[in-house]
Amino acid sequence: MTLHPQLTELLQRAYSAEKAAAFAYIGHAGSLKGEEEKRAVKQIEIDEWEHREHVLAIMRKYGVPISRWYELKFHVIGKIISASCYVIGCFMPYFFAGKLESGNVCEYFVMMHLFNDVGIHEHDAILYQMGMKEKEHEVYFLNQILGSRLLPVFEMIFGWGKRGSRNDVDLERKYSVDEAGKYCRKYESGH
Repeated sequence: MTLHPQLTELLQRAYSAEKAAAFAYIGHAGSLKGEEEKRAVKQIEIDEWEHREHVLAIMRKYGVPISRWYELKFHVIGKIISASCYVIGCFMPYFFAGKLESGNVCEYFVMMHLFNDVGIHEHDAILYQMGMKEKEHEVYFLNQILGSRLLPVFEMIFGWGKRGSRNDVDLERKYSVDEAGKYCRKYESGH
């Protein structure tokens, strides 16, 4: 079966971007002083590697090739971000990780929508799980910087923070897997 080009591209990008995120979290965890914070970010890194494995399994099922371009691009991005965590202070790694995770949430729900549009539901549970895990990551990173005086400034400039997210998932009021089609519809249309 040939997948919709948008779905193929989303899978390829997500697979490679998970590597960039994992690399970034290696540097982020290494730059932190507190053991609890290091453990939390290390666990998020592990989650990203697991997401990469799940996405690869889906790609293999449909014969979607790994994009060499995305692999190179996101490898370099991840390594640069990883190294920068040691010099940009504590706030920015948390802020930009949260903003990134916020967008990643919808990538998994959009994949689910695109699979569902062609009658494929077998990946719903894992895509839902990964989308929710990305939301948990977003909330964790935001909670680490809620008290920062920099947050309102960065929120105004970058459009993410306590007043706004790049997705419509609410962990306190989750839809079930069967209702997950309600998530991220604005994201799909580019808004």
